[in-house]
This record gives sequence, C-alpha cells and structure tokens, in this order.
Amino acid sequence: MAKLYFHYSTMNAGKSTLLLQAAHNYQEMGMETYLLTANFDDRAGTGQIGSRIGIAREADTYGSETDLFEMIETRLKKSAVACVMVDEAQWMSKDQVWQLARAVDDLNVPVMCYGLRVDFRGELFPGSATLLALADEMREVRTICHCGKKATMVIRKGPDGKALTDGAQVQVGGNETYVSLCRRHWREAVGK
Repeated sequence: MAKLYFHYSTMNAGKSTLLLQAAHNYQEMGMETYLLTANFDDRAGTGQIGSRIGIAREADTYGSETDLFEMIETRLKKSAVACVMVDEAQWMSKDQVWQLARAVDDLNVPVMCYGLRVDFRGELFPGSATLLALADEMREVRTICHCGKKATMVIRKGPDGKALTDGAQVQVGGNETYVSLCRRHWREAVGK
C-alpha cells in the first residue's frame, strides 16, 4: 500500500544523502525511482540532487506552478516507478503537497519527501506544514547543535555573521548561510 512520507530536519542533517541512498537501494533491487527537486535550487547544478558528502543524481525539476500529480502521472505512463522522491519539500505549496497525496491515493505510488520543518525565523514552511498534516508517516532526521544537543532550529547568517531575524522565507544557501542549532542557542542567536 502506497504512503506519503515526510523526512524532516534542520540544515545539514543529511536529508539529501538519505534520499540518494534510498534511490540507490531501489536501483540495486532493479526498481526505478522518480526524483524531483525545486527548479531554482542549483547548488548541485540545475536538475541535480546533491549531498555535501559529494554524491549527486539527476532529477526532474518543478516550479511553483507545476502540477505534481500531472507530472507523476505523465512519468508513470512511460514506465513503472517504485517510488517518487522529492528533495527540498519545504518549498512546495500547500496545493502541491495535496497533489502528491493524490498521487499516493489515486496512482498507488509511494512518495517520500525530504525537507526542512522550520525556517530561520522558527516558522513552518507552507510545504512542511501541509506535509505534517497529510503525511502517512513522518521521520525526523537528527543533527546536532554545537553544544551537542539535538538541533531543531536554523539561523540565517547575515554578511556580518550575525543571525538575521527578517527577510524572505526562501533563500537558497548552504553552510555559508545557515547554521543548525538547538532551540536555546537559536533563541540566544536571534535575541528571543
């Protein structure tokens, strides 16, 4: 029975690495996967899902107006797919998450989403909020703060290296821009 999965965490927890490992495992068993990522995330290259440990794989891209149900349905007409895997799932819209749920229900294909739970302001991303509401199974991918406690928050650093408290919710970046922290250290960094 197909399910909608949400693997969530903060930055630098290895979500993309887990996605790529899962895709590799399916491939080793002779099963095909369908990988998707946001069209504006080009850190690993356009149409690439990449991990900080140096592995990457090609993926189809979607934009803010893409109908993901239609995209998956079109892909399934070409050949069977054992699983759909979506990287950077936080950037999907509420409607797009519902489209993935519909693909699970109506096309009977498992969909595994990997993404951030909260932004640098401590607020849920729209895609993450909807995944938290709709996912059949959720799995936290853990990472640690510099103090050794579990990191559940992330700060965005400004040019001066200090934590920003305002700005656009979506800004693509890596270690040069974001730092994962426990809630206490996040509060200290943003002055709360």
